[in-house]
Amino acid sequence: MVQEPRSLSDATSCPLCLAVGAVLFHEGRCRPFYRCPGCALVFVPRAWHLSPEEEKRRYDHHRNDPADPGYRRFLDRLVRPLAARLQPGQRGIDFGCGPGPAVSRMMGEHGFSVADYDIFYANDPSLLEQGYDFLTCTEVVEHFRAPRGEWARFMALVRPGGWLGIMTQLLEPGVDFSNWYYKNDETHVNFYSRETFLYLARRHALSPVFEGSSVILLRRLK
Repeated sequence: MVQEPRSLSDATSCPLCLAVGAVLFHEGRCRPFYRCPGCALVFVPRAWHLSPEEEKRRYDHHRNDPADPGYRRFLDRLVRPLAARLQPGQRGIDFGCGPGPAVSRMMGEHGFSVADYDIFYANDPSLLEQGYDFLTCTEVVEHFRAPRGEWARFMALVRPGGWLGIMTQLLEPGVDFSNWYYKNDETHVNFYSRETFLYLARRHALSPVFEGSSVILLRRLK
């Protein structure tokens, strides 16, 4: 059973920029959603997160087949524009590859070597001690319990001049959040807008490129 926050600040402290004073954005049936006034992240406070064990049980039911044409078309929205920006022979890491790695296979078809990492399914800590020319993270950032630390990890993994390829459904202006399908997955605890990515770009010296409503490419400038 989920416990109530110890204090109001536990619920209103932003897990990305650490600003205090997030306001209630939406009261769901099972959990509340707050919006940070600093970076515009919409987030579920930690007290309402699933346990790691329950979270993994949900992922175990995912059926993302790397050979499925529909799934490949979905991922190609990131793979294609990212591959076009890379140099031949560059090496990357797929962070949060899941139980059926597909991005690494698809990037391999473009001539790039990609290591698969996932805390639940491919947990090789040595991969996090290396440097990479690019990082992919598809449908994962919305799951981060502590996004500030994970973004700092990304900066440590990607070399200056390298690229981060992120796929997550953006919370765009005009979205009816109360009926938005993306919020209904209880493993989704962070929701990014373009404003949130612009905050990250300023903080980490990144140059962002938005490809539609779900793909964000960020080049590390220094």
